[in-house]
Amino acid sequence: MSWLERDNESIWHPFTQLVDGFEHIMVERAEGMYLHTSDGRRILDAISSWWVNLHGHSHPKIAEAVAKQAQNLEHVIFAGFTHAPAIELAEKLLSILPDNQSKIFYSDNGSTANEVALKMAFQYWYNRGNEERKKVIAFEGAYHGDTFGAMSVGDRGPFSAPFSPFLFDVDFIPMPVKGNEDEVIQKFYQLVESDQVAAFIFEPLVLGSAGMKMYDASFLDKLINIAHDNDVICIADEVFTGFGRTGKHFASDYLENKPDIFCLSKGLTGGTMALGVTSSTADIMEAYKSTDIMKTFFHGHSFTANPIACAASIASFELLMEEDTQNQITNISHWQSEFKEKISKHPKVLNSRVLGTIFALELKTESDTSYVNEVRHKLYPFFLERNILLRPLGNIIYILPPYIIKKKELEQVYSAVEEMLESL
Repeated sequence: MSWLERDNESIWHPFTQLVDGFEHIMVERAEGMYLHTSDGRRILDAISSWWVNLHGHSHPKIAEAVAKQAQNLEHVIFAGFTHAPAIELAEKLLSILPDNQSKIFYSDNGSTANEVALKMAFQYWYNRGNEERKKVIAFEGAYHGDTFGAMSVGDRGPFSAPFSPFLFDVDFIPMPVKGNEDEVIQKFYQLVESDQVAAFIFEPLVLGSAGMKMYDASFLDKLINIAHDNDVICIADEVFTGFGRTGKHFASDYLENKPDIFCLSKGLTGGTMALGVTSSTADIMEAYKSTDIMKTFFHGHSFTANPIACAASIASFELLMEEDTQNQITNISHWQSEFKEKISKHPKVLNSRVLGTIFALELKTESDTSYVNEVRHKLYPFFLERNILLRPLGNIIYILPPYIIKKKELEQVYSAVEEMLESL
């Protein structure tokens, strides 16, 4: 029996229908921009393997850091103990996060980073004796993860439908676009002035899983300002947008008004392994400084601040801060903008957009734009047949490469997109 046959018998893959005939591709190794498969193919990873890979696969600096740390301290309980990799990583992150950020709390992934943020905000009000603050505001179409708290503040659609009876109530507001600004601000005002809102959670500037939907920093600034005027905690889910994806270290760097809590993951370890971070202001921490044990933040994970993951993150951070990487982020942003201008007037393109290294185009189809748009079943294999990994969000095609990509490789991806448009 082959490895692929054994895979089909023993493994349940995410976001995958359990039907006969679907074959997963066996990846034997990966290096730089490419996935090397068991049948000899070399597939260009143009989506950074679900947006996590910053510096290319199997980067030697990160691999060396992981190997060195594994031989020294692989893990230790993080309640009552600490270690150098966790301290160093926290200091590095705080050096590029906004100045209002004070402390780092570790978890396992993006979803748990958001769970921590929500619990942190809820208990902040509980510790201060204001238990009326229970509501959360989020954007329609949002995605913050697949655990229950994260699902609750995400879009209520096909992904969460089986679990809807178990999700807590959230007040959703439309994503701000030209023409609805006054409506959104008015609704936001009405919600926060009730003195019942604990937190406002958002993906800053880009709603990733919703189809790379983008909105203006100036509008988000207004909402954060209104929230702060009404003592509402603002949570920035930068799991996707962090570490240079939008052209700056964080999407929130485009804002004048800074969020109170940040959620980080994905590119945190350079795509090497799982790790999550939730940072907060000193003001939020004050509500937890008490001799009353019941005001303790009772949250943790078995692998909190795993030393190997922290070591990988330190190496990834150092690579990110190198001049060559920053220049590459600028270059990719420029190349993506050039392609947007070239492709935007194509008759099959409904919309195209770019922010930093993120490119997305929306195809005109007979069905409405959505993740379940049937055209995705044609697009994914179309690109794989050309040895390019692009995983469309319904009729939204996005390109999100690691920062090591060369212009020639990116043009290969662009050519495949143009070929696809002509084939339609």
